[in-house]
Amino acid sequence: LAQLYQLRGRVGRSAERAFAYFFFPPQASLTDEAHGRLAAISRFTALGSGTAIAMKDLEIRGAGNLLGGEQHGHIAAVGFDTYLKLLTEAVAEMKGEPIEPEREVRIDLPLRAYIQPEWVGQEALRLELYRRIATARDADALARVAAEAEDRYGVLPDPVRTLLAVASLKLAALETGVEEISTVRKEIRIKPLEPAAGHSAVALRDDAVYHEATRTLNIELPARLGGESLAFFVRQALLPDEPSRPDWARVAVADTARRRPT
Repeated sequence: LAQLYQLRGRVGRSAERAFAYFFFPPQASLTDEAHGRLAAISRFTALGSGTAIAMKDLEIRGAGNLLGGEQHGHIAAVGFDTYLKLLTEAVAEMKGEPIEPEREVRIDLPLRAYIQPEWVGQEALRLELYRRIATARDADALARVAAEAEDRYGVLPDPVRTLLAVASLKLAALETGVEEISTVRKEIRIKPLEPAAGHSAVALRDDAVYHEATRTLNIELPARLGGESLAFFVRQALLPDEPSRPDWARVAVADTARRRPT
């Protein structure tokens, strides 16, 4: 327990002696932080849980000022990934380096894209997989996540495949400068899209209309298309010169078909 709770790094720090009480009288009054730490130790008992406990400890006590001596603040208020992003920007600002704003893409399509608890039982592992998918910066990184997830948890369920397809669509949107992909009535709306790309999409599709004034591409929503197929359908409109599906998705389709019982 002492090793899991990182006491080796805390005992003897500065001029203070560290203590940790894992057992206490029933009538003792504990703080919320103490309850939280004991609950974390009780919950994360498997081998290799040290990182999960360290993250929980960071959430409870706050990350503090990593550039100074203070140790206060509450990371839970913004989330760990957001905190690291803010920290990176602060370091860049102190160094006088330019800070490139991170572009956001809004995707609102009628899709069921999620990681099922039946496929990945532990909540912490599901959250980590969500994070890895969301932060994949290119097709190769996304392919690695898909391959590792299938190797670890088995054949990718349809909602997970759809989630990966949406992540692939997001990468295509970032590449083409698109900020929003949504459905309005029975149409898919993509904006803003440069005129060259918009007119190219119209030339290749009978169901597409491009409005140059608003740089918006409207495509008829396919009635019988859903899941990952719908996400890749929209991706093809953004990147018509690329294969309709990335390499990892085509391999996954073939592998899934091979493994499914007949």
